[in-house]
Amino acid sequence: MNWNRLLIGLCGLLVSVSSFGQTNILNAKSPEDIGGPTVAEKKYGKAEPLEYGYVDERDILWAKTTWEVVDLDERVNFPLYYPIDTNQIGGSRRSLYDVLVANIRNGNIKNIYADSYFNDKRTLKDIQAALSKVDTTDLGIEQYNAGEEIDQQYISRRDISSADLVAYHIRGYWYFDKRQAELKYRLLGIAPVAPDVNFIDNPDAQPVELFWVWFPDARPALNEAYAFNPNNSSQSISFDHLLNARRFNGTIYAEDNVQGDRSVEDYISNNAFMQLLESERIKEQIRNFEQDMWNY
Repeated sequence: MNWNRLLIGLCGLLVSVSSFGQTNILNAKSPEDIGGPTVAEKKYGKAEPLEYGYVDERDILWAKTTWEVVDLDERVNFPLYYPIDTNQIGGSRRSLYDVLVANIRNGNIKNIYADSYFNDKRTLKDIQAALSKVDTTDLGIEQYNAGEEIDQQYISRRDISSADLVAYHIRGYWYFDKRQAELKYRLLGIAPVAPDVNFIDNPDAQPVELFWVWFPDARPALNEAYAFNPNNSSQSISFDHLLNARRFNGTIYAEDNVQGDRSVEDYISNNAFMQLLESERIKEQIRNFEQDMWNY
């Protein structure tokens, strides 16, 4: 029993040290040292994301795939949305969208797709049209019609920013591991959702999925980026940990089913309240499966 307490205490100490080390504010000799690596990080490096354990297909007694929408207007989901203005906070804090896009641009995230089934693989060039819009003003069109070179001041560019996001769509896999007798969840993909960039200034513009990221491929990059902890700013949490631990609220909008994985709104239309109840029914069905395993 004493050894167990000692091990728990050591693990808690290591987590505290690693969390404090993200800012390095107490050991900084100058403001430039804030956010830099600590002595421990220089010696041992940053912790790698916790590897998923191998799961044999024969050990999966039951499974269900779900699609959820993570509404960024909900307070519990704010760590995924903010910060949207980074002019004053420096480069150490970024929103999840900025982290995803930055790592796609620098090549750290390579597996991006057009849909949640990961069939149509895309490149940065392919999704660029969904992330930004380049337009020419009337004066620029006049220059073009006159055979003149268009002045850059007459070319407007509008990029999707983290402030434009309204939600994230996630695809996950619930399964019951009979070897460990436990219901588990594995996040498979995530997609930022924002109004169509071509109609973004229209208040009636419908939100669309910008791209899908194969989550296991993005884990190393998300492990290097930290979300803000509103309860304790000294205990930072990486986006990888936040998403794997399901520290967010999601509403199920589709599940795998015999009707071609139809969404909830396909069979419950024009009634948001009943759609929400259906989402809760699916959640309850998943939770009850584990409870029913222990009933005789």
